Amino acid sequence: MGENGLVQGRYRLLDLIGRGGMGEVWRARDECLGRQVAVKRLKPLGPHHDPALGGVLRERFRREARVAAALSHRGVTVVHDFGEDGGVPYLVMELLRGRDLSRLLEDGRGHPLPVDAVADIAGQTAVALAYTHRQGVVHRDLKPANIVLLTDGTVKICDFGIARLGDDIGFTARLTGTGVALGTPHYMSPEQIGGDEVDRRSDLYSLGCVLYEIATGVPPFDLEDAWAILIGHRDTTPRPPRELRPELPAYLDRIILDLLAKRPAERPYDADELSGRIQDGRAGAALPPRGLYGAQELSGRIQDGRAGAAVPPPGPYGRSEPSHPLRAAVVPTFPFSPPGPPGEGRLPSWSRGMSTGHKAVGAGLRALPPDPGAALTGRWAEPATLPTDPSTRALAPRAARHHEGARPAGQGRGPDADLAHPAVPADRAALRGPHQPEVLAERHDAAVELLRCGRAAEALAAFGEVAGGWARLLGAEHPETLAARHEVAVALLRCDRATEALAAFGEVAEDRGRVLGLDHPDTLASRQETAYALGRLGRHAEARRIYHEVLDARERTMGPEHPDTLRCKHNLACALGRLGRPADARRLAGEVAAARTRLLGPDHPDTLASRCEVAYAQGQSGHWEEALHIYREVARTRARVLGADHPDTLAARYETALSLGRLGRSTDALGVYRDLIVDRTRVQGPTHPETLRARHGLGVHLGRLGHWEDALSEAGDVCALRERLLGADHPDTLVSRREVAVALGWLGRWADALGAYRRVAATRERTLGPDHPDTLAARDDEAHCRERLGRTPEAGEAARGVTVRRRPHRSNSP
Repeated sequence: MGENGLVQGRYRLLDLIGRGGMGEVWRARDECLGRQVAVKRLKPLGPHHDPALGGVLRERFRREARVAAALSHRGVTVVHDFGEDGGVPYLVMELLRGRDLSRLLEDGRGHPLPVDAVADIAGQTAVALAYTHRQGVVHRDLKPANIVLLTDGTVKICDFGIARLGDDIGFTARLTGTGVALGTPHYMSPEQIGGDEVDRRSDLYSLGCVLYEIATGVPPFDLEDAWAILIGHRDTTPRPPRELRPELPAYLDRIILDLLAKRPAERPYDADELSGRIQDGRAGAALPPRGLYGAQELSGRIQDGRAGAAVPPPGPYGRSEPSHPLRAAVVPTFPFSPPGPPGEGRLPSWSRGMSTGHKAVGAGLRALPPDPGAALTGRWAEPATLPTDPSTRALAPRAARHHEGARPAGQGRGPDADLAHPAVPADRAALRGPHQPEVLAERHDAAVELLRCGRAAEALAAFGEVAGGWARLLGAEHPETLAARHEVAVALLRCDRATEALAAFGEVAEDRGRVLGLDHPDTLASRQETAYALGRLGRHAEARRIYHEVLDARERTMGPEHPDTLRCKHNLACALGRLGRPADARRLAGEVAAARTRLLGPDHPDTLASRCEVAYAQGQSGHWEEALHIYREVARTRARVLGADHPDTLAARYETALSLGRLGRSTDALGVYRDLIVDRTRVQGPTHPETLRARHGLGVHLGRLGHWEDALSEAGDVCALRERLLGADHPDTLVSRREVAVALGWLGRWADALGAYRRVAATRERTLGPDHPDTLAARDDEAHCRERLGRTPEAGEAARGVTVRRRPHRSNSP
């Protein structure tokens, strides 16, 4: 297999992104599904290695595949495939975009991470460990290199190469009998070192070592000699982290020390208890919410010196200089030569000759011979960019209900300083040429970042440049050019230019069909986005037809339970709901929810999105009690799995308030809206569209409870903000203007109300057409207002006009 060869005829290797003693990881492209993945391969040992060692490493590799493939959680790396190619085992995983904690510490030259980032990483890792432990899986090699912080702030655990399933007895003996170390010395628990039984609390000890290091800049026992490190873990109490970093909160200091207790019984009982302690401590310390930083921003903060480390920088080889206070405290108690035969109080035989492995800090260690037991210690994640894969769903716009997986623009970390100019620096472009592949790829990545940060207009311009560059370099119909054109259409949608996006998606879908084939995943992706754009324009019948066709093709080529098939089926359910067919929508959404529950688990975000669509269809059918029950359950689950401040959690809370309103429980709805406004303002800002939507709901229920002056004030404020931010003709602005008119009418100010109603009707007629249902509803409002003003003949004439226009609309409705 060459560097550009195919693995199993399917995975094209692109570039090497990680290497260790056991294997290597490549960025690759799945030629079948058209997505980028990470391919991990076991390196051949060569003719001079012990065959027994090769057999054990193969078993460890297969074990990782079996264990990781059975796990499905946002905090655990997803495994897609496993097999052997030319006698070399390989593992196909999701391609992570971010940096592992080892790399983050190296970026900061050994300085610790910000306190709030330490707490965030601790909380997310505890949640992920709680899940794996519930599945009976103990990781056994938790270390900074195996914990990745993605660009969006998500923390993921990877490398389950020596994980142990609860029912797998004898695996430890088979590995230790060959002299292969289980774990890395800087992060091994005392029971691992002593060869005793290992359970979930060993992972908690290793997590304590990781947290100690990212909080202080050094491991608990920072020594060159592997024996000294192992004995330190076994026999010596670590120095409290706050002595090395005084600004560390007391609760975090206490948690880390508890995790590092020598006896497992003295540590937190399990990761669930740990997660609760972290949440309680963060609340008391008033730290920011989870997911505050992505890997790139955090690395930038560390490099800029804002982390405020209270420990000396590391020595030239990543270890502390002899004057380090921790070293002075522990060195005298350690024997620096191997003890005699194993026995009580001794280290196990497999630790003889062991190197210290790769601790997180310092580039110098990378020159040392790799420890065969350390698995991969290089970068597990690609540099902090987002995928270039044209079929990647992260680039596609998502709207609540209609298109699953909503992620409002601007969520996650803020834009980086270098995003002000998304193009590659001029000097680099001049050296390599403005249209060289690597330059275009970097321009693309910068455009993706702009789009993710909500700067859609700038992203659109950048994607246009990339598409033009690929067209000049490779031709107008090359797959790379078509992929860039697809992303131009995505950016058009984010700019609320749905008509232009529809045309762009249609052209790309036609060209992809001709070049790649009608059933190619990229062609189907563009067709599916075409349907989504149609839905954004209110053309749901046309969207439904395309969704049906794409779903048939996906079921035929990928199978009925492929993730892309289920996603399309979900979108079809959404379209049916918008066409007033709630029974069909509920049936389809229910089927998707059941399949996702079975395949992904009941708490998976995609499963919860489908449950929300079931709830929406229930509400459309008038079953608001059932809808309310589902929305509440989803909101609670999302808060537990994704976090209380996650956009999806907030969206489910909004739907809960909406359902309470539909049930006439305005007082309850008012309370939910008030709390939601506070949280959305804190998380997303006071002018975010979703914050304004919650404020609109608050105004509606103030009116329903008879507080019309307050309702008018709220509606007026929201209307003014929406007009300034979205434009006078935006549908949300018009909805708010109508609410102003309603409040004016209830306050007896019918002349003022008539002016507002007429403005809404005229704008809708101009933008939507005279026969659109929303236009006719506005004309009805206008007629009612004229009647209240005593202008009965005008009101009657207006009402008759609406009736005449509605008749053909009804006869042509699907």
